[in-house]
Amino acid sequence: MNAERLISISNLDFQYGKDLVLTNINLDIHEGDYIGIVGPNGSGKSTLVKLILGILKPSGGCIELFGKDIKDFNDWERIGYVRQKATSFNPGFPATVEEVVGANLYSGRSTPKPGTKKARERVNEVLSIVNMEKFGKRLIGNLSGGQQQRVFIARALINSPQILFLDEPTVGIDADSQRDFYQLLEIFNQEMRITIVMVSHDIGVITQKVGRIVCMGDGKLLCHPNSSRSEISSMLKKVYGNTMDLLIHDH
Repeated sequence: MNAERLISISNLDFQYGKDLVLTNINLDIHEGDYIGIVGPNGSGKSTLVKLILGILKPSGGCIELFGKDIKDFNDWERIGYVRQKATSFNPGFPATVEEVVGANLYSGRSTPKPGTKKARERVNEVLSIVNMEKFGKRLIGNLSGGQQQRVFIARALINSPQILFLDEPTVGIDADSQRDFYQLLEIFNQEMRITIVMVSHDIGVITQKVGRIVCMGDGKLLCHPNSSRSEISSMLKKVYGNTMDLLIHDH
């Protein structure tokens, strides 16, 4: 049985001022996918994610989320998002872990009302999923980089999303924390059946971890999730140089 199509992007363009940042992007994301979006700096990876999330508005083309045009889509609790930590977080902000996670709780059909006992239970539940339940009363700024990233992931999980977007999630965290982080993502995808889309600059690691690769360059989609292993490897070497030693999983 074919997996449900969660996101459909057709002929997408994005222009910033006079500069055309993305050109004619076509991409489908299905239930159960574990996709890595790779490409050099300035290739449009983060811009594409922000367009899908409605943070930016396209100059042309169409984005459908769960079968609805993005302009008509309101069920944002179905989508989780972990931003680039370095640009989105003030470590001096005087908030506890529980407050950071709970502040992202939507008052939706399938989520508890913020401030209620059920909401507090949900916060504890997602902190437990990322092994941070003992740190709920700690100030977020007093945690290590790896611990903070786990909190941000719990924040993204609070509404039980069907799809999780992560933008350069391993920047600024140590090797051990990165390893634990990828193990968490594998659990989310394989056991919790969360669709994952991750932007990363770490080509050597991400090609080993994800199920499918999207490669971007100069604002264009150079290879898509259905490209063959050899096509992906060839394109990545063109983009990053022939010296790259890539290991791409067949899934």
